[in-house]
Order: sequence, then C-alpha cells, then structure tokens
Amino acid sequence: MDQNLLLGLTGVVALGIGASWLAWRLRLPSILLLLIFGFIAGPVTGFLNPDTLFGDLLLPVVSLSVAIILFEGGLNLKLAELRKTGGVVRNLVTVGVLVTWLIGTGAAYFVLGFDIELAVLLGAILVVTGPTVIQPLLKYLRPRGQVGKILKWEGIVIDPIGAILAVLVFEVIVAGGFQEATALIVTSLLKTIFLGGAIGILGAIIVMLLMNHYWIPDFLHNVVTLMMVITAFTASNLIQEDSGLLAVTLMGIILANQKLVSVRHIMEFKENLRVLLIASLFILLAAHLEISALADINLGSLVVFLGILMLIARPLSVVLSTLGSELSSRERLFVSWFAPRGIVAAAVASVFALRLVESNHLQVEQAELLVALTFVVIAGTVAIYGLSAAPLARRLKVAEPNPQGVLIVSGHIWARAVANALQGEGYKVLMVDANWENISAARMAGISTFYANILSQYALDEIELGGMGHLIALTSDDEFNSLAILQLANTFDQSALYQLPSRSEEKGRKGKVSRHLRGRLLFGHDITYTYLTARFAAGAVIKATSLTEEFDYDAFQAYYGETAVSLFLIDQSDNLIIFTADNQPKPKPGQRLISLIDPSETSP
Repeated sequence: MDQNLLLGLTGVVALGIGASWLAWRLRLPSILLLLIFGFIAGPVTGFLNPDTLFGDLLLPVVSLSVAIILFEGGLNLKLAELRKTGGVVRNLVTVGVLVTWLIGTGAAYFVLGFDIELAVLLGAILVVTGPTVIQPLLKYLRPRGQVGKILKWEGIVIDPIGAILAVLVFEVIVAGGFQEATALIVTSLLKTIFLGGAIGILGAIIVMLLMNHYWIPDFLHNVVTLMMVITAFTASNLIQEDSGLLAVTLMGIILANQKLVSVRHIMEFKENLRVLLIASLFILLAAHLEISALADINLGSLVVFLGILMLIARPLSVVLSTLGSELSSRERLFVSWFAPRGIVAAAVASVFALRLVESNHLQVEQAELLVALTFVVIAGTVAIYGLSAAPLARRLKVAEPNPQGVLIVSGHIWARAVANALQGEGYKVLMVDANWENISAARMAGISTFYANILSQYALDEIELGGMGHLIALTSDDEFNSLAILQLANTFDQSALYQLPSRSEEKGRKGKVSRHLRGRLLFGHDITYTYLTARFAAGAVIKATSLTEEFDYDAFQAYYGETAVSLFLIDQSDNLIIFTADNQPKPKPGQRLISLIDPSETSP
C-alpha cells in the first residue's frame, strides 16, 4: 500500500475529528475550525492534496457523501413541524431562492466583473445553505420556538432545489441561450421532479417493506438502508443529472414520517456517519482550494460581494418570505442573519466548473475562480455567522448556546420540591407527566409543565426543549425512567441524561440495568426513589447554601451530618452541576450547594 495514500487518508479523518473535538471543547462552531484545519493542511502547508489522494474519485466521493448527509437531514424532518412554519419554509425555498439568485447574479456581474453566464451560474450555486453547516450550528445554538425548525427545513430542502436550479442554468449555458434551451429546461425539470421524486418514494417503500416483513435481520437494517440511499441517488442521477439529491431527501422525509416501522436505530447510525462525513468533506474541500485563483480579484470587491449577499440578499428574501407570518421581529431578524453556505455549494461549483471546462464553455482559470470564490463565500459566511450568531441569539433571546434548564420527568410531590429549588436559583424547569393531578399541582406551584406521556410520539414532536440542557427522570418506575432516557437520547448529550438508581441495584450485578439502557445515576448509588420518598415523608427539605471561606464544604458536612445528600452544585459561572454516582465533586467557596437535609437542622 502506498504509504503517502495511507497517511493522507489518516490525516483527513484525524484532522476532521480533531477539529470537531476541539470546537466542542472551545465552544466554537465546528465548521469554522474544520475550514481552518483544511486550509492549513492544503494550500498553506501542502500536507494534503485531495487530487493526488483521490484523483478522479474526488467528486464522486463528495457527491455520494452529500447524498447521505441530505438523507440523514430528511430523517430529521417531521411534517408536524410545518403546521406553524410551513408557509415561511415554502416562501424561503421559492421566493427566497429567487431573490437570492437575482441579487447574487447582479453582484457577481457588477461588483466582480463576471460575464453574464458565469454570474448567473454563481448566483444559482450560492442560493443553497445546507445541513452540513446549518445542523451543526443549530445544535450549537439550540434556538427556541419556531426559528430552529424553519432554519432546519430550509437548510435541507433548499439543497436539492439549488442543485436543480444550477442544472437548469448549466443547460442554458451549454445550449447557447434561454430560447434555445427552453424545451430542454422544461424536460429536465419535469424529469427531475417526477422521476427523481418517484425513485425517492420507491426507495423508502422498499426499505419499509423489507423491515416490516422481517426480510432482513436487524443487524443489516443500517447497511441495507445505506445501500438503498446510494442506489436511489445513483439511479436518479443516471436518469436525470443531479436529481439524486431530491430523491434521497424525499426518501429520508418519507421514512421519518411513516408509522409502519421504527427507523430510530437508522437515524442514530446515520447521525454518527454524518458527523464523520461532514468533518472529512470540509477538510478535503478546504484543502482543495486554489487560493491563487483569486489573485485577479480585488479584496475590496470580495468584501462588497459578500456584504451584498449577507446584508441585502438574505434580509430581503426573509422579509418577503415572512410577510403575514406569526414570527416576531426578533425571530425575523435572527433568520435574516443566518444563511451560511456549505458542502453542497462547494460540490455543485466543483462539478459544474469541471463540466463547463470539458464542454469548452469555461477556461480552466475561470473554473478555478468559480470554485475558489464559492469557497470564499462558504468560509466568510461560516466564520461571520458562526462567530456572531451565538451573541446575537442571546441578545435577541431566541437561543441559548449553553442551556442550563432542566427537563423533569414526573410531577409527584417531591419532584415538585426539586423543581421549585431549581427555579428558585433562576434555572428554567419543565415538568412532563401524564398524571393530570401532578400537572395541576405543579402549575399551581408556578412550575412550567407539559401534559403528556414522555414516551409518546406527541411529546417527542410537540415538547419545546429550547433552553433545556439536562434531563432527570424521577418516576417510581425504574424501567419507565430508562425508557424516558432512551426516548430523548438523540436530543440530549449522554452526559446530560440522568435517572434515579434502580431499586434492583442492591441485588448486585444480576439486578443492574445495562449501562446503555439507562442514564447517569442521580445523586448516589443508594439514593433511590424509595429512599427519597421516605426522607421527604419524614420532613426532609431541600436547602440552598452559599459556601464561603468561613463555612466551606467540610464545615457544611460537619454541621448537617451524614444524612445530608448533595443534589446540585452551582459554580461561579452559574453552570448547574448534578451530583451522580460517578461524579461527586467537592464544592468550593464561592459556589452554591443544593442539598437534602433533615428538618431539625437549622442554618448556622
């Protein structure tokens, strides 16, 4: 095996995952660091050369990866979300696309000095945003209300639409004009919509039938679905070029909204695969950038062009698309300042630049310029939106990048005491329970509630989790607590999922629930539902204590004795730390401790 090839492939994966991990540690958008790492590895140091590494396979690999990413994006789209946001999403992917295309074309023609054909093509390419950048940023931002749903739907649906638009423009250029290409455009559009759509529907039906009739074993569900995605994408593209993105996106949406079979395990697999693909693709495409192609364009013109896209095209498209909607002015402003471009724009630019060179409609230098300029827009929008979106979201109060709220499963009497204690410290709390008496009592106590069974699809679709950073399951049913954890395992990080220890823990290894079927054990191994119920019945109360140099944690333990149970800790940055069986931090002066103490104890 060629050692350079092995080193290059290893470098792509290592740099991609390393950048993603570092972004998580630094609380930065991962896309930003991926672009930086890829640019350093490619144009700056020459460590990575994607053309040498993959040769003619580069674009097919990119295309298949984008197809898988869009399919995974489709799996996250619930039609129920469109009840309130459908009109805005529809307008953004129609009116918004048209406005962005026209303004982008004009800016490329008048500001950058492109000829009209190249300007129209660039304008078409840059209408897309895409899940490769939208979803990581939304996961980082955690927007409230309808904003996240609108941006998620737009980012996924607009990709195949943008690709189709680019195809139509390409065919006009190759045909020599709009009039000459009219019949070809109509034919291509119809083939893309009907045949691409039909293949996507057929692919989804085949997957459902195979799973529903148990014609494939469980361990093949993921790989067979992946095979069907690749097959649908390739078959659709063979019939009509670049219709495959529509096929796989529609396939994902259908599977996500059907009720015949469960596809949750497929979603988990595809989500993990998406992370790897996005990280690797951004490294590869950033390393592929020919920065020298921009040498003939004035830096000021590039800045003006980017400014027009961000300050004129996007806000105008959002204003026109949200007329008559229920979005607040703050939500509209945030959506107006959120349109980062991603992998699809880069892939489409690379593909069509190559095709136009092959058809003698572009010179090599023009093709390189088209691709390089697309990357400038990607890098610029990702950097600017990525760094500014979080502060703007906080200022507009539409998102919480570092949510500290607590979702409490169950609303019984001492669960309400826990909720009141957390609310008293300023944390957002939401209680979920299917018992109306518990919900009524919680509402009377001023606690926000959601009346539903946490295991229901209704709860999964309708519950508003904006600002929620932790889930704690406090019901008396150990198995129900575990199921609640599994239900929301894709919504919260594993480190933020907590449940009470099982009463069967005391039976030893034979009684313990498997680690992958439960969350982190709250408060301590012996702090079970039975134990806490008995303590509260005996009059124990929850107390918040500010620790000082004079009254530190050692003094706290000496004063309140061994019966005191540490529940939560608030550090100097107001981060909420939950005590667990595997994490018993020692509180420090300057922090605030929430604990369970006996009623006879009084403050020192």
